[in-house]
Amino acid sequence: MSGLRVIPTWRHGQERLYVCLSDGRNVAWYDREAARVNLLSGASREDVLEVLGPFLTGPVAVGPPPVPTPAELARLTLHPDDDLAPNRPGEALQIALDRDPGPPHRLRPDPRRRALLAEQAVGEALHRLDGAGWHALHSVPLPGGDRVHHLAIGPGGLFALHTLHARKQRVTVADPMVALGRHDPRPLLRRVRADADRASYALTAEVHPVLAVVGPADVRITAPLREVRVLADTEVESLARLGGVLKPADVEALHAMARDRNTWTRV
Repeated sequence: MSGLRVIPTWRHGQERLYVCLSDGRNVAWYDREAARVNLLSGASREDVLEVLGPFLTGPVAVGPPPVPTPAELARLTLHPDDDLAPNRPGEALQIALDRDPGPPHRLRPDPRRRALLAEQAVGEALHRLDGAGWHALHSVPLPGGDRVHHLAIGPGGLFALHTLHARKQRVTVADPMVALGRHDPRPLLRRVRADADRASYALTAEVHPVLAVVGPADVRITAPLREVRVLADTEVESLARLGGVLKPADVEALHAMARDRNTWTRV
């Protein structure tokens, strides 16, 4: 692993030194107060410790990010306004349409309604994973007006899903570009990865990016993808086959952290 750099940040009043790749993705972070270097999955221990060498102030523990303790979870008793768990799939779009439904007669359907249908379809698929030990959060707000469409947390890890309405259209993926039907391609996979990266920063755990394509006639991937999955909505439930990453207690702890709106205010 090469091209690592150290970026100091302040989070919840504490300084943390993040180790990032050249494209900005986090691979580790150093908590001086806890004397601990937290490695995200896939990080090289030796390379990370080498680049952090000038900043280490003594012996440090090295390992994956710690899961919140029961005492920490107890402090996550949330005010209803801060709890994201009740969010419906497409919550933000539904609120926007309720406030401004648009003109009653349009030459073309409101694209927000198509996007809402897509998020609802993916949300329903995620809810069918509940019995397999998974949790899903929807319309997770990010600073600047962005949001994670869906966050899935389960035995197979954490996944940030971005939905794309593609009913009866061909989808062509040439990383990072995504073309829908005859429309011009756009670098959608950059947005998908960026959302997952911000979620990883907020939760101090690896979050995998997923593009969930709803109702496509066909999905064509022209080259191997870099650290991102592209799934049709009918394939979302295949996440349930993934396991061996998180224990049930870890899933519950991360879900408790993720559902708190305040977790996402500084990403």
